[in-house]
Amino acid sequence: MERTENVELTVMCMVYDGDGNILVQDRKNKNWPGINFPGGHVEPDESFVSAAIREVKEETGLLIENPKLCGAKQFKIRKTGERFICLFFKTDKFSGELSSSEEGEVFWIKRKDLENYVLADGFGDMVKVFENEELSEIYYGRKDGKLFCEIK
Repeated sequence: MERTENVELTVMCMVYDGDGNILVQDRKNKNWPGINFPGGHVEPDESFVSAAIREVKEETGLLIENPKLCGAKQFKIRKTGERFICLFFKTDKFSGELSSSEEGEVFWIKRKDLENYVLADGFGDMVKVFENEELSEIYYGRKDGKLFCEIK
């Protein structure tokens, strides 16, 4: 049995404040549009925490501190057979001035209002993992040709 596989590594970070607000991004990417949290690919020889800090800075202008790992999402990319893994982080420690990037517009919203926005596909399930300490993973798989989702 093969013990290694090709993997695409990404990170996503929920930035929040003490007033019930979360930082969201309205993605411009036509392959995965909608509201989500900032994030992106882990560069070669980059730690996951460093990737989360860098991606949030690039996409929002904010410098985050002490992002905590809080979950993951994974699935197999059908075209390549690679595993896609996104590690979830969250933090309420940030500084700087908010600015959008070519990835999409970023803005603060009340957490209670999130469901009023058009969310990126699957993002509602991801938020459950970000917020619930009893959950740690979203796994998308196929069985008998049908897609399924497990949240554990």
